[in-house]
Amino acid sequence: MTQDIPRPVTIAILAMGGEGGGVLADWIVDLAEHNGYCAQATSVPGVAQRTGATIYYVEIFPEAAARAAGKEPVLELAPVPGDVDIVLASELMEAGRAIQRGLVTANKTTLIASTHRVYSLTEKMAMGDGRVDAAKLVDAGAAAAKRFVHADFARIADDRGSVISAALFGALAGTGALPFARAEFEHAVRRGGIGVESSLAAFAAGIVAAQAVLPAPAAVAGLSSPAVGGPLAQRVRRQFPDALHDTLLAGARRLVDYQDAAYAREYLDRLEPILELDRAHGDGSFRLANEAARHLALWLSYEDTIRVADLKTRRARFDRIGREMRAEAGQLLAINEFVHPGVHEIADTLPAALGGWLLGSTRARAFVERRVARGRVVRTSSVRGFLLLYLLAGLRRWRRGTLRYRNEHARIDAWLDQVRATAPLSYALAVEVAECPRLVKGYGETRARGTRNFEALMRSLPALAAVPDAAARLRAMREAALADENWAAPDGGPGTA
Repeated sequence: MTQDIPRPVTIAILAMGGEGGGVLADWIVDLAEHNGYCAQATSVPGVAQRTGATIYYVEIFPEAAARAAGKEPVLELAPVPGDVDIVLASELMEAGRAIQRGLVTANKTTLIASTHRVYSLTEKMAMGDGRVDAAKLVDAGAAAAKRFVHADFARIADDRGSVISAALFGALAGTGALPFARAEFEHAVRRGGIGVESSLAAFAAGIVAAQAVLPAPAAVAGLSSPAVGGPLAQRVRRQFPDALHDTLLAGARRLVDYQDAAYAREYLDRLEPILELDRAHGDGSFRLANEAARHLALWLSYEDTIRVADLKTRRARFDRIGREMRAEAGQLLAINEFVHPGVHEIADTLPAALGGWLLGSTRARAFVERRVARGRVVRTSSVRGFLLLYLLAGLRRWRRGTLRYRNEHARIDAWLDQVRATAPLSYALAVEVAECPRLVKGYGETRARGTRNFEALMRSLPALAAVPDAAARLRAMREAALADENWAAPDGGPGTA
């Protein structure tokens, strides 16, 4: 009769660059080795689209059992689908990847995942809303795992000046999935010797979150934008119906941050005629005004070189990078930005007449293109680099005179004119027209392609207006353009997309 030999405890960690996945694996190995277990850790680098996503794999086996069996344990180098005891995911999509790979099973796996999101390149590059539904990922985790512990461990760690690996280590301790006391986990963190106090604080908070078995936090369902105070908020509440308040306050706040309060007032001015049309032709839901308000705010805050420079020189950004890099007092932190403005971006930032001349002059354009062809590195943590971007950001007071402002606002005005012209003829079609700026997003070639598709849809409207199912046709064409970056408008007007 042979004696049963215990199997190793298998642990998979899915993390992205800078999140301390390797540190978390090292803590687990140290914890096991100091408590009578042999341990082995490996790592499998992932794809760049997930910001350096890596799977760290750890197996631990009790040394006493190995001695009793008279054999050395043979430990795997990579996780085997269907045979993983514990999965720790540093982000919700990473948990989804673990489920998709078969690493999470309902009969054995404890899944610990942070519910915050770091969007992949495929999500960001989609012409439409390419985001994966976070709520569905949470539901999938609950269905796939034997035990599912989920909370916003990134926020828990950040609130305590640490990184997510410490909070996940605490969650691991809180589940009781490993046969070690809390004090042994804490000793492993102390032996690591880096950021001990902040790591222990995040570790303790991670235990509390795990033991509470938190539901999905508000960040998964969506965050409400803080309201704008003062005259803008009073105007919104006085002149617009309750159904529009959240959208308008969020839009006004965005535009004050982007430009100034006068810009937000212009935003509300543009929407008043749309509201009157909605009252005259709508069904009381104010769908037309709400969609117009939402997309107008986004379009008015288009990303230009001035906006990019503004965001890169904000104090909050430097503070966030310092926290992420775990920079301590007295340490120097260098931040290098690779900038590669093309001739169009340069022309767009110039006064409209000068920018138009630059794009129209063959010699001037070639001269500029030769000098910006390779791009350059700007160190924003240096006085010179910071001042360069700070001065560029300061141009926002003159943004209204730039070529980009003139061109974007001409398109915006033409779109609003089309919404106003369509509403008396077909309210449903006007709502679909109001949603068409969903195509105008991003920057560079993505924005150029989206703008071309948007303009193609606008050109199709005269022919569409005569079709009984015009709203459905336009919606189908818009969704086709959002789903396929190579979409081309059908020849001859509003055919099927």
